[in-house]
Amino acid sequence: MGSVQHHCCPQPKMGDTWAHGPRPGPPRPALLLVPLLVAAGVMPSDGGASCPVLCTCHNQAVDCSGQRLFSVPPELPVDTRNLSLAHNRIAAVPPGYLTCSRELRVLSLRNNSLVELPAGLFLHAKRLAQLDLSYNNLSHLPAGMFQAAHGLVRIDLSHNPGLRRVHPRAFQGLVQLRDLDLSFGGLAFLSLEALEGLPGLVTLQIGGNPWVCGCTMEPLLKWLRNRVQRCTADSQLAECRGPPEVEGAPLFSLTEESFKACHLTLTLDDYLFIAFVGFVVSIASVATNFLLGVTANCCHRWSKASEEEEI
Repeated sequence: MGSVQHHCCPQPKMGDTWAHGPRPGPPRPALLLVPLLVAAGVMPSDGGASCPVLCTCHNQAVDCSGQRLFSVPPELPVDTRNLSLAHNRIAAVPPGYLTCSRELRVLSLRNNSLVELPAGLFLHAKRLAQLDLSYNNLSHLPAGMFQAAHGLVRIDLSHNPGLRRVHPRAFQGLVQLRDLDLSFGGLAFLSLEALEGLPGLVTLQIGGNPWVCGCTMEPLLKWLRNRVQRCTADSQLAECRGPPEVEGAPLFSLTEESFKACHLTLTLDDYLFIAFVGFVVSIASVATNFLLGVTANCCHRWSKASEEEEI
């Protein structure tokens, strides 16, 4: 899909247009059809732009869900607050698509074919509060992906099976975020840095991922126990896929004792003992090789002497 530039041009509202027209006379049949056409989505909405084809528009909500769309609608009413593009086949969103959607509060791109989102997509959507990107094919979350959307309260990224990488600064600046759903992805590891900058986080769903519960996971689990109210269903789904000694163990069942081996340190006595053992092993190896050499030499001489006696 080529790059599409979106420009915000002030558009008159229908009420403003009528206010500067002639005084209304007796009702005419054509005018009586206007409310019906607006409701049907074929006349301009209150935002000044016409309702997109195959979508319905009502009370600043644009619903384009379940229409088998392969691309996003080219233009939206500028006063759109709720936009649903769910259950389609959209593979990409053009850069700058939300430039004019400064009133947007809710955006659903659930159940599409998105692999990534363009940089700066939410730069002008500063009032966006709820974002649903579940059931897509996202593979990674880059740094600053939600840049400028500081009003986000809920983000749903669940059921992205290819999601294996979350940049430590992917959620940077989202101080109002309360609910984050990362369940049923492909995450084996999640950096603590990605979450500790979310002071308002209450619920974090991470079940259904192939977590590798090694030493690198300890800081995250310790933080989770102190900060997040675990959902019962999610805590049961969050399991370790490795290493083998904890495979199948519930993620939240791991305690500081589980990571005891990660904190083992060697004292001076330990190092001296290891050095002594290494020295002894080396001497024993040299002695063994010497004895083997002497034994081989004696056998060779004995064999040669036996041959000479037979002659």
